Amino acid sequence: MSSAATDPAPPPPGGVLWTLAGDVRALLMLPAALTMQVAHPAVGAGVDEHSVFRTDPWGRGERSLRSVQLWVYGGRDAAAEGRRLRELHKTIQGVDAHGRRYHALDPAYYARVHATGFPVYRHAARYLVRPLTQAQERALYAEWLQVGRILGLRDRDMPQTPEEFWPYYRTVLAEEIEATAVVRELVALDAPVPPPDRGPLVLRLALRALWPLLLPRILRFRRFMTIGLMPPEARAAIGLEWSDRQERALRRFGRVVRAVVPVLPERLRYLPLARRARRKARRDGTLPRKALARQELRRRPARRASSA
Repeated sequence: MSSAATDPAPPPPGGVLWTLAGDVRALLMLPAALTMQVAHPAVGAGVDEHSVFRTDPWGRGERSLRSVQLWVYGGRDAAAEGRRLRELHKTIQGVDAHGRRYHALDPAYYARVHATGFPVYRHAARYLVRPLTQAQERALYAEWLQVGRILGLRDRDMPQTPEEFWPYYRTVLAEEIEATAVVRELVALDAPVPPPDRGPLVLRLALRALWPLLLPRILRFRRFMTIGLMPPEARAAIGLEWSDRQERALRRFGRVVRAVVPVLPERLRYLPLARRARRKARRDGTLPRKALARQELRRRPARRASSA
């Protein structure tokens, strides 16, 4: 039985993940990571057969977001959340579209799901935040490895350095990734997404009335951000089209986001769990008011986005 003394620690306050994962811009990054995950046939089959993303998309999204936030900002609750997820995945097994058996806790599949976070954060930050320095990329990778340990991954299941990660990543893209049924559904422009079922009653009623008008626009925006913030090599491996015109539009959108979000007050810039964790860390003296990672990300000059 795990205890607080032996549990892996979450990423440190003031680190790169503390800057990225709780920022509201992370909401725009998550669909790209999720779509890369379900592009693996085993993962796609598991989500297709066992997830409630069709029947309860808003609840599923809320729970997934809270889980990700706990890994980074949960303190002692981070490892408990990792154990909860492993327990949840124990019964997820079946046969994928190629007739191959899968189990969600197979170390190779579990590691592949986790691995998508690093290239998506790295790529999306170039548009929405700032390009990471080499030192920040290495710190981000080390912190993402730590999140993997929280989720129960062993070091032998994960590349231990960025230099080891990129060949592993390219092999996965070349040999294992495809446009699964779930991928096609996540980027579809005619997906039957129900209106939100949470929030103030007045807002829910208004959204329900306007949903036929809003949904097509929401689906177009979701597809645009999902494909645009996906690293180009992953996009190509899955077979998702992306034009020069779309790239220019994403760069324009990114310039607006980079100008607006950094000047927002903390209560609007950070998601609730991250905001509470940041306040607590400042009170405890573990998060400087000018955390190095945040300041560097804000003042680095933007440069043309590219991929490894």
